[in-house]
Amino acid sequence: MTCPMDNLLAGPPPTHLPDLPEAREALEAGAKASDVAARFPAFPTAWAALAEEAFAQGHAVTSYAFARTGYHRGLDQLRRNGWKGHGPIPWEHEPNRGFLRCLHALARAAQAIGEKDEAERCLQFLKDSTETGHDALTRS
Repeated sequence: MTCPMDNLLAGPPPTHLPDLPEAREALEAGAKASDVAARFPAFPTAWAALAEEAFAQGHAVTSYAFARTGYHRGLDQLRRNGWKGHGPIPWEHEPNRGFLRCLHALARAAQAIGEKDEAERCLQFLKDSTETGHDALTRS
């Protein structure tokens, strides 16, 4: 028999964002991330791609803005899917990766513009959400 306290001690269950096949397939087919973000503004993966592109081009403030947009769109989706502000957001679940990439991009851009506290909070949030994702993103 399972004790009701077992579930409380285990922590919240992992949150899995839904797949947005049309948006994902558009990016996979080579559509510009800006076009995908305009057509599917709730798709964090497009915002992550925009943030990463801007950062690679030396535009930290633009990267920060794109990453923050994707981060907030992702938070909205997480909450709609049962997330209560903490708990695992597995990297292994592909649709979660857009949000997690936005979180990493936000940390990196925040660091670049001198927002050290925000960068540290974002990296800790990433690590608390998924050690696998944290390791994959911070090593790249």
